[in-house]
Amino acid sequence: MRILCVGGGPAGLYFALLMKKLDPGHEVVVYERNRPDDTFGWGVVLSDSTLDSLKAADRESYDAIQRNFYHWDDIEVHFKGRVIRSGGHGFAGIARKRLLLILQERARELGVHLAFQYEVEDVVTLAEEWNADLVVAADGVNSRIRSQYAHAFQPEIEWGKCRYVWLGTHKPFKAFTFAFEQTQWGWFTAHAYPFDHQTSTFIVETPEEVWKAAGMDRMEKEESIAFCERLFARHLDGHALMSNAAHLRGSAQWLRFPWLHCKSWVHRLDVKGRPVPLVLMGDAAHTVHFSVGSGTKLAMEDAIGLVKAFAKYGDQDERAVVAALKAYEADRKVELLRLRNAARNSADWFENVKRYAYLEPEQFAYTLLTRSQRLFHEELRQRDSNYIKRFEIWFARQCGLGDQPVPPMFTPFQLRSIRLKNRVVVSPMAMYSAIDGTPNDFHLVHLGARALGGAALVFTEMTAVSREGRISPGCAGMYKRDHVDAWKRIVEFVHQHTDAKIALQLGHSGPKGSTRVGWEGYHKPLPDGNWPVIAPSPIPWSPENQVPRAMTREDMDRVKADFVRATQWAIECGFDWLELHCGHGYLLSAFISPLTNRRTDEYGGSLENRMRFPLEVFRAMREVWPAHLPMSVRISAHDWAPGGITPDDAVEIARLFKEAGADLIDVSSGQTTLMARPVYGRLYQTPFADRIRHEVGIATMAVGSIYEADHVNSIIASGRADLCAIARPHLANPHWTLLEAAKLGYTKVGWPKQYLDGKEQLERLMARAQAAQEGERAIIEELERIMARAAQDRAEVEASS
Repeated sequence: MRILCVGGGPAGLYFALLMKKLDPGHEVVVYERNRPDDTFGWGVVLSDSTLDSLKAADRESYDAIQRNFYHWDDIEVHFKGRVIRSGGHGFAGIARKRLLLILQERARELGVHLAFQYEVEDVVTLAEEWNADLVVAADGVNSRIRSQYAHAFQPEIEWGKCRYVWLGTHKPFKAFTFAFEQTQWGWFTAHAYPFDHQTSTFIVETPEEVWKAAGMDRMEKEESIAFCERLFARHLDGHALMSNAAHLRGSAQWLRFPWLHCKSWVHRLDVKGRPVPLVLMGDAAHTVHFSVGSGTKLAMEDAIGLVKAFAKYGDQDERAVVAALKAYEADRKVELLRLRNAARNSADWFENVKRYAYLEPEQFAYTLLTRSQRLFHEELRQRDSNYIKRFEIWFARQCGLGDQPVPPMFTPFQLRSIRLKNRVVVSPMAMYSAIDGTPNDFHLVHLGARALGGAALVFTEMTAVSREGRISPGCAGMYKRDHVDAWKRIVEFVHQHTDAKIALQLGHSGPKGSTRVGWEGYHKPLPDGNWPVIAPSPIPWSPENQVPRAMTREDMDRVKADFVRATQWAIECGFDWLELHCGHGYLLSAFISPLTNRRTDEYGGSLENRMRFPLEVFRAMREVWPAHLPMSVRISAHDWAPGGITPDDAVEIARLFKEAGADLIDVSSGQTTLMARPVYGRLYQTPFADRIRHEVGIATMAVGSIYEADHVNSIIASGRADLCAIARPHLANPHWTLLEAAKLGYTKVGWPKQYLDGKEQLERLMARAQAAQEGERAIIEELERIMARAAQDRAEVEASS
């Protein structure tokens, strides 16, 4: 196969040499617009997993790269005059220029043709000259080829909110250093890391509005570099900052990050009537923010992925090539999605440093380390147990627990007069098992078991305030006197037999009412016996569901009175906590979302108007609910649909509820429209809770794909939320909290006295399993140390000879 690569960066070079290695019969050429030793970057950082991939792909180039790596372990966070250090992170850096020269040398050794200072004006003509069977576009984020065939690749670029500049310095940083400096205009951040014994990369980043306010958009290059030297003087120790972007003038060296996404990575060129596949690679296809790893890492992994695809499917005919390219694109897009989600979280953190600047240095550093939601509490413990011990002691002190390290999820939380023993909540979950709204023995056992299981707070399912406010005929209610005694029985069990608290969530189904129970087809209309439904506007939940009647003022008064009556009965029942459901497309949520509220009166239009009725209901409930007891609100912080509620709106929604007297926002998202397209993933809704907590200054509860103690510890420790609501794991195991405590080796958690024998056995079994795992890990680490020493000895011998 004759292969034409356009772009001689790490992606193009590495793919070229790997394909030549796969089959020496391949004819491979790489065209690069710059000279062999030109580079506009400084250092490249590669992760351990990437290094393992490079080692498996081509040992010769890996060994050369390894000999030139500068290794270090620590991260330092410099904030408010403090330095917080965390170790065990295992970084390896190399000068970008040195990496390119190594790859060039290895490519030549394998027989790849390299052509430098060649600007590819017409890829079709070049493909014709070369009689190419495959064209690889690895020509970077400003890819001319991608632009030329934009109709096929359908690229989209979204620009980041910060300005940043890539600089270098001869200050030999000993750790991956994050330094934060506050100015009269706002916060500036430095990302600094070494890549050899005498040079470090030094990136300066700040939100664009801060950059402009400081006048940096009007500064010459030398002037802005001098500004950064003064600002970060305490970290540079007299060393200068350097730029290698001689081709850029003035403020042009300050970049905005381009979030590049291409719908397709593969296209077919017409080369004189002959179809020739064209494939994108590296920054030509995608970008991921530099704060979670280098584009070089992704580019080289792309190259490995494409070569693996050819190794699997072959390249002997058109069908095999098409299969290989299809597999490459599918596999790499899955990995890219994972990294982009993490990168979005990370970039958002740096774009909003001011959001977290009020935190103490200990928590500020922790939230920085865990910002991407890829690195969690226990992995930090494995990397540096002393760091986590110091942090847990600090966090425990903030919770009034003294100087003993405590996993953050097992610290108490106080809201008004209610003190929760830990941060775990059993989320509201519909059981569809009530009779005309009346909870029964199933609800007693269901809620009672979970209250015995170690969680601090147990929620009822969304409980309807009227018969027509139910979702389904099986939904629980608080709309007739019979319900009071039934709920009171459950509340009394929880209070008498457990140390958990119990909360009532009240709601009204609105346009999503009169539907089947969950296991018969969630949100499908009843086959018979449907009742009329109401909503702010006559917009049905789905084409199958009935069109709701638009509410009148009389309807609003009646519904509000229903909520007040249910609240008064909740007091009689003895509930500790009350929550108003204003999410998931139910009645009050339907008022808030512009997708379901098309009213033209004072209850429609602007967000302020759409919030008017939900706030009326909340205030009426708060007036009768005891002042010493907490009241929360569940919201959908994102409709995940064009024209719907956004996270920006959610901040304002939370602020309005706080002003009305809410103590906590229970932050969910979606389920408001069938058009929703959520981006699912681990802890995918937590960033919404994080933002509301810090920007509004109100306690939050995180929900959604939280299923391990490690998740809870990380969320609570970082201050992204105050409580974590766990749903499905509690369906599978009512004693989820107690089991997770045993897994952590945390024995100071209370069990029901009837179950204490089980506690001792579980803790012994978990401790034994943990010891075996640690022993296996120690053996692996020792083998890795031996291999590293052997590689270093071999390198020293080669250097001396």
